[in-house]
Amino acid sequence: MPSADYVQQSLSGAARLMAGKKDGLRFLDISADGFWTSFFAILIALPAMTVGWVTLANELAFQGDGIGSRLSIVLRLAAIDVLAWIVPLAVFALLAKPAGIANRFVHFVVASNWGSAIYVWIMLPPSLIRLFWPDAGEGVTAFSLGLFFFTMVLAWRLTNAILDKGPAFATGVFTAMFLVSLFVLFTLQGVFGLVQS
Repeated sequence: MPSADYVQQSLSGAARLMAGKKDGLRFLDISADGFWTSFFAILIALPAMTVGWVTLANELAFQGDGIGSRLSIVLRLAAIDVLAWIVPLAVFALLAKPAGIANRFVHFVVASNWGSAIYVWIMLPPSLIRLFWPDAGEGVTAFSLGLFFFTMVLAWRLTNAILDKGPAFATGVFTAMFLVSLFVLFTLQGVFGLVQS
């Protein structure tokens, strides 16, 4: 388990990359150990993700349609989110060499993992509002959408900084990763029975 200082330094590095500062890479551990340790970011994001799972489980259970109990829904949402975090990185591993960025694979995965933890926490406020105020209405939806687009900008900036091949190339990689993530997410929702008929 990484130390608190290690985690803070890694998150700071990812945040600097999101700000377009390429020196953020100096804060990240891009060794083999650092590669695997970066997946600890999933645990850092876990409390915020759990709030989202519980909130969505409450909404789905309330709607019924035989989707299942709240606990069952939370567990399935957890499996979906963890797989949707990891599978796109596995796809990136397969495509990195043909795309000519194999030398940036570890850098990208480490930065993306720590960055993803930040994105999840940024998205926490709308989930908290929905959890304690289920009838919050369209204002919360707009707030959530705004935060989502904000995290997408941060993710693009991190991608651009870490790949260091120019905005056009970064946009292509970012778009591909985003589409893969959506495909994995929607596919898994169907597999786990969370798509309403």
